[in-house]
Amino acid sequence: MQGTLQIQTSEGTFCTAYSARGLCSLNFPGRAKPTATEVSQQVQHWHRLTSKTLERMLAGKPPGELPPLDLSAGTPFQQEVWQAMSKIAWGCTASYGDLARDIGRPAAMRAVGAACGANPIPVLVPCHRVLAAHGKLGGFSSGLDWKIKLLALEGIVLPIASERLAVA
Repeated sequence: MQGTLQIQTSEGTFCTAYSARGLCSLNFPGRAKPTATEVSQQVQHWHRLTSKTLERMLAGKPPGELPPLDLSAGTPFQQEVWQAMSKIAWGCTASYGDLARDIGRPAAMRAVGAACGANPIPVLVPCHRVLAAHGKLGGFSSGLDWKIKLLALEGIVLPIASERLAVA
């Protein structure tokens, strides 16, 4: 681990962690506490990119330039799913079944869902864009409220999300 840093946003404080290869963890507000560390200039540069990207996305804008992402902590299967998720375009969604087919394992929908839940870099590796069958929300490791918010910021409003927001 090269260092952990935080990003202050209007939505709260996100915590990041960096390896020698790039951003390896992004935690939503309240999910992890950063530890104070001194970091290299390289990590500082990556952190500036991460901060800009996160700020853009939370403002409803496409991410722009991403920092290098280090997804090596996952199993080979998880890494394959995370790479496929990374290809889902801004403002678009895919289903767990779509991702399973994309990686050549059409019967692995539940395993794809588990890999989505284990995504160490949510938002930037857009697991919020992955939906259950028939456009239903499915799950989200940081809670459905975050998933609905992130989708709405990208202009994706699902009928179930609108009903949930009206009830909340």
